[in-house]
Amino acid sequence: MRKKVAVIGAGASGLVAIKCCLDEGLEPTCFERTEDIGGLWRFKENPEEGRASIYKSVIINTSKEMMSYSDFPIPEDFPNFMHNSKILTYFKLYADHFQLTKHIQFKTNVLNISKRPDFATTGQWDVTTEKDGKQETAIFDAVLICIGHHCEAHYPLDSFRGIKNFKGRYLHSRDYKNPEEFAGQRVIVIGIGNSGGDIAVELSRTASQVFLSTRRGSWVLNRVSDYGYPLDLNSSRFFYFLKNTLPTSVINAVGEAKVNKRFDHANFSLKPKHRIFSQHPMVNDDLPNRIIAGSVLVKCNVSKFTESSAIFEDETVEENIDAVIFATGYTFSYPFCKEIKVENNKVSLYKYMFLPELEKQTLAVIGLVQPLGAIMPISEIQCRLAARIFTGEKMLPSASEMKEDIRLKKEEMTKRYVCSQRHTIQVDYVDYMDEIAELLGVKPNLLKLLCTDPKLAWHVTFGPCTPYQYRLTGPGKWEKARKTILTQWDRALKPTRTRYVQESSPSPLLYLFLLGIVVVFAAIILYK
Repeated sequence: MRKKVAVIGAGASGLVAIKCCLDEGLEPTCFERTEDIGGLWRFKENPEEGRASIYKSVIINTSKEMMSYSDFPIPEDFPNFMHNSKILTYFKLYADHFQLTKHIQFKTNVLNISKRPDFATTGQWDVTTEKDGKQETAIFDAVLICIGHHCEAHYPLDSFRGIKNFKGRYLHSRDYKNPEEFAGQRVIVIGIGNSGGDIAVELSRTASQVFLSTRRGSWVLNRVSDYGYPLDLNSSRFFYFLKNTLPTSVINAVGEAKVNKRFDHANFSLKPKHRIFSQHPMVNDDLPNRIIAGSVLVKCNVSKFTESSAIFEDETVEENIDAVIFATGYTFSYPFCKEIKVENNKVSLYKYMFLPELEKQTLAVIGLVQPLGAIMPISEIQCRLAARIFTGEKMLPSASEMKEDIRLKKEEMTKRYVCSQRHTIQVDYVDYMDEIAELLGVKPNLLKLLCTDPKLAWHVTFGPCTPYQYRLTGPGKWEKARKTILTQWDRALKPTRTRYVQESSPSPLLYLFLLGIVVVFAAIILYK
């Protein structure tokens, strides 16, 4: 009899969880509290309690080739950086292609997940749900929690003196939907993450003045990299090899010089004290343009509010403030599952997925990471691993080994990142994907590829580390993976080539330079 798996949530992680369960012969039932798929990426005018919420104009920060599910590339004519409506369209295409929706129970809220009395023997769970006011409890052999970490707004009003006396409007960024309602107003945006930057830029086109308030400042990256390619297509194995080999100070210096070449962060009042790889950077194409035009003014942290003004920590005052938007991030918790304990946005999970202390590894948390890269492929490879563990095809290390891995990761996080609630689940995309891939048995063997398929080895090493690389070998191998990798640049360029233009021929020196890199890299591999 097939094992039954409860999947909680039908967003980016929940959909791929259903698919991975089906691939491994498991029987998934997905519980989605709303009426449709998409999770965070399904825009709604009115925010719903307990559900992620986005504003109407949101465009994703990762390019389509880096965020595709590994055996279902995003259509070539879709833009590289997609509007939320396009992302939802992709999810629907994915769900239709693999016939996932028939496994989803919509408008069903999960109230409780608890171990059964014989859990130590069976690993089974009681899952209690509610639909149309009626509660039901069913037995499942395993559980995948796929609710993400953008559901509960972090709204630190107590940290801002006088805010309760402020006569204007104040709200969290999850409640912001469009800029028209702030037309002609003087608005403060507090927080300099991606949402804070996006909202400040968008408001600056309708508001009379926008103030962007930050405690630390931020390094700002552009979606469009050199020669117009998507920035994250620079995420190659060779780049990560250099990042992990060279001294951290060198990598930081190179990165900071690169972004300062676009605009000097000190001159734009954005330069932080921390290094570029010590905090999740902001991705924003327009912020320096709005700052240089004067429509966004960068300010330090707010010290105090009065009825109509804001006093900043440098003792400057801005009068006649109409609205304050708190882009102060999110917290996460799992009130329906007492086994998962969260404190200050910190949770002890092996590979951010598994509870070491469980007698049977039949529960996994999916997508509880903040990557420097795309989340969809990470959720997918997590689900592929979890499904193989549920079937018994793969085994996790001992509880003590898992706990030691958790300890080391927390230690590394503390050393590298600025201390804040944003940096408790931070991972580097390629490094983390490879960690899970090794456990799963799908990590590409570069030396073997170099000997058997040099052309593919070149693309896997020096090209973007797209998700298709994890379908080349091992369980879940996909016959189209090689071709998909070799054509990924064509798909990246397709949506921008809307008018015929004669291409210029590359310089012969470029080929010599690239050949030199190959020789050096091959020598390093063979030496090791």
